[in-house]
Amino acid sequence: MKIYSCPACGGVLYFRNLNCSCGADLYFDPEQDQFLTNGQPCANRAEISCNWVAEDAEGHCRSCHMTEVIPDTFHGDNLKLWSDAEFANRWVLTNLARWGWFTNRDSGARPRFHLLSEATSNGHHPVIMGHADGLITINVVEADPAERAQRREQMSERLRTMIAHFRHEMSHFFFLRLSETEGFIERFRALFGDETADYGEALKRHYKNGAPPDFQQNFISKYASSHPHEDWAETLAHVIHLTDMLDSAAATQTQTSGTPVAGYDAYAETDSDYLITEALKLGISLNHLNRSMGLQDIYPFIITPKVREKLIFAHQAIVAGPQAVASQPETMAVMG
Repeated sequence: MKIYSCPACGGVLYFRNLNCSCGADLYFDPEQDQFLTNGQPCANRAEISCNWVAEDAEGHCRSCHMTEVIPDTFHGDNLKLWSDAEFANRWVLTNLARWGWFTNRDSGARPRFHLLSEATSNGHHPVIMGHADGLITINVVEADPAERAQRREQMSERLRTMIAHFRHEMSHFFFLRLSETEGFIERFRALFGDETADYGEALKRHYKNGAPPDFQQNFISKYASSHPHEDWAETLAHVIHLTDMLDSAAATQTQTSGTPVAGYDAYAETDSDYLITEALKLGISLNHLNRSMGLQDIYPFIITPKVREKLIFAHQAIVAGPQAVASQPETMAVMG
């Protein structure tokens, strides 16, 4: 993620800012990828601190417009959880816009979101995150750090964040968009396998038997080993993780030997192997730094040659942008 500047005073701004220290009110324009001082605020600005400019007829920003259902805000901490979930979504949409996705130049389909909470005024209702035909369901309960940490342990997942959830579920959506690109399906099946294999049965086997003992040789995570669709979603999500890590490092001038300097745009990088190599070097350094404070690793993953090959394929597909997609996507089954 870039570090921005205030249009009023030139001071440093971060993606979450609603105001500058100079006193200026700020409104982020995702199309221009910059802050304004005279924008029309999103209708959700006061309620959930959305700092984006309004775009639709109801006064919602581009991100809030995609959200069809919000959690029960009359119960407990759901308002804050909704706010944190929407912030994560705005972050990921901004990542994707750097490649041209979901901008005004992208005429293709866009995802829709149901942001739900298990805690409602009518009692507890389980929420399963997933994607189905362009609809993404997110459980906002996991915006609570304690709840998320508990589920990270229960699910034996080394990386479980709200931003990661949005990246994973949007990666399922991108399979829809990218599957219309010439040669995509053939190359996908050569690397990931047959995505038409029974998804429900595959997940049953995964939850019963777990990942293969040698899963790290071929998959980025345990969950990726469950089905080709999950392998793809985990892989593309990691491409976005790695790209944003490297971009953020350049923005903050956090460098290791050979990593890009300030001004480098990781989203403009077309050399997939270079991007992955430099991001992994950065990840190792950041892991070591976190360990010095007794914190968990930022990027605790092993990249084998097979996994790297998948990452390169996913990066090349997403960096090509929406202009490479031939037509509208077809439907697909529910994906977790």
